[in-house]
Amino acid sequence: MAKTAETPQQQTHEGDGAGLHLRMRTLHPPVPIPYLTKEEVTNTARAATARMPGVPSVKDLAFYGGLGALAVAGALDWPVAIAVGGATWLVRSGRKEKEEKQAAGTQT
Repeated sequence: MAKTAETPQQQTHEGDGAGLHLRMRTLHPPVPIPYLTKEEVTNTARAATARMPGVPSVKDLAFYGGLGALAVAGALDWPVAIAVGGATWLVRSGRKEKEEKQAAGTQT
């Protein structure tokens, strides 16, 4: 009688990654967070807004807000919205300067 050699069957480990063990390392660099007082924030905001032009009109806010909303919604591509907004701003500022020069010329 001949003996048959029995080969051991490999066992698979289900649920534990089939014997793979991964070691992961994370890096947490120290980031200092500055402490800001209310006065510092207020003074910085006042200094920044002092350099800004006057409050825009409601019409301008609605127009540029609508352009932004159309760009966010995908009805306009953002480069097109920026081009339209920039061109509109240039035309309106040119008209405003022209009207101011004409008003100054008629007053003298």
